[in-house]
Amino acid sequence: MGENASFWESLIYAHPTCTSWKQEAEGSIYHLASIFFVVGFMGGSGFFGLLYVFSLLGLGFLCSSVWAWLDVCAADIFSWNFVLFAICFVQFVYVTYQVRSVAFDREFQELYSALFQPLGISLTVYRKIVLCCDAEVVTLEKEHCYAMQGKTPIDKLSLLVSGRIRVTVDGEFLHYIFPLQFLDSPEWDSLRPTEEGIFQVTLTAETDCRYVAWRRKKLYLLFAKHRFISRLFSILIGSDIAEKLYALNDRVHVGQGFRYDIRLPNFYHVALPEPPPVPPPPPPRSHRLQRGSPRRPPAAPAHCGSFLAP
Repeated sequence: MGENASFWESLIYAHPTCTSWKQEAEGSIYHLASIFFVVGFMGGSGFFGLLYVFSLLGLGFLCSSVWAWLDVCAADIFSWNFVLFAICFVQFVYVTYQVRSVAFDREFQELYSALFQPLGISLTVYRKIVLCCDAEVVTLEKEHCYAMQGKTPIDKLSLLVSGRIRVTVDGEFLHYIFPLQFLDSPEWDSLRPTEEGIFQVTLTAETDCRYVAWRRKKLYLLFAKHRFISRLFSILIGSDIAEKLYALNDRVHVGQGFRYDIRLPNFYHVALPEPPPVPPPPPPRSHRLQRGSPRRPPAAPAHCGSFLAP
């Protein structure tokens, strides 16, 4: 115990104390280096945050090296600062190479800017998603079918990049699929990873279309490795299904002029024209109330309102 105390005492007190402080300030290069350090440590995360940090810290260590060489004339201070400058320079070059290696084609870059970047998805995560679909955009010509009812197996998940898809069932039109919407999100959500199925609708291209397709098994492997990507796709698919349900809302009728509203499942909206207004009854001849007559408004006309209970 005494040896430890003597060690710390020698470490703290066994050196000459400063009897007098320098009155003059250090040179401008020293203060410039300090400014670079302060600003550099304010950097953020991600690729561009790392570029910001390493560039400013490197400049700070470079200024410290120049200050140690010219003003202090201390070889050890110069050596350490120059080594740290070299490390920051190497890290800056490495991060720059990584940023350049995450470059995408125009369509994938537009897809990232429109869909994934607003959600805060980094380029490294997006790169894993793009590699899962082999960085390929598939072309579907006009009036060609992406899926046929009762025939096409559900073995992939596709996202429309450009064009418009028409969805029909038994020849009856259901809704359209527009860019940045999934082509087969309901089919994807209806099956478990181990299940198989076929399309119950027909998807036909109304214009020349371009879409990105992820194979089912390959995408599930990506989900197993990266839970964040799994949650991301779960949110995107859920939102896409909700948009499709609302698109179907105006077309779903249950007969006898009633339209089923998915937002209010306990009510049926009457799809009938409004009746003409009923004129108010004429005022009574006498304003006196008869004995025993209730004080109540006139009886309403026999007409159903705009909403009826099922």
